[in-house]
Amino acid sequence: MSPAPAPWLLVIDPQRIFADPGSDWASPFWDATWERIRELAAAVGPERTLISRWLPTADRETSWGDYFRTWPFADAPADDPLYALVDGAAGLTAHPTVDEPTFGKWGPQLRAHLGEDATRAPLLIAGVSTDCCVIATVLAAADAGAHLTVVTDACAASTAPNGAAALQTMGLFGPQVDLRSTADVLAGP
Repeated sequence: MSPAPAPWLLVIDPQRIFADPGSDWASPFWDATWERIRELAAAVGPERTLISRWLPTADRETSWGDYFRTWPFADAPADDPLYALVDGAAGLTAHPTVDEPTFGKWGPQLRAHLGEDATRAPLLIAGVSTDCCVIATVLAAADAGAHLTVVTDACAASTAPNGAAALQTMGLFGPQVDLRSTADVLAGP
């Protein structure tokens, strides 16, 4: 039996729109979460860290049109500073960002970065928002057969109750999805 591959870390959407307290979508938990994300990235290393960005490029003729009418402040060009990575995020990875116009980031682009590790190596999940882009990514990846660990205190939710509900839901998908704290992940298997 060959040894398990080293884990990858996926940092979901560490962007100003989710971190800046002045944004309608800012997570009140971002600052504490960001500290833990940096710890995880340092442990995994830039070669095994991937970062995603949500970009507002979806077709407005679909239900995304309704979405952007509900959230007009977010209906800005993809190069708007709202969608920039937070300071220091780009330095966590040696790879280009995985840019998607969808909540979930599990797709051909992410799988191409992971290569044969997509369903073999453990994938640590961190980022924002626990109750939106994180859960959408995790459930699709679990369905595809990935081995996932949601690093619970390295995910920032919109509110505490929403985050708890999302974690409870993801916890129902064991053994594909494991819920662990940063300290537990860094302590090893």
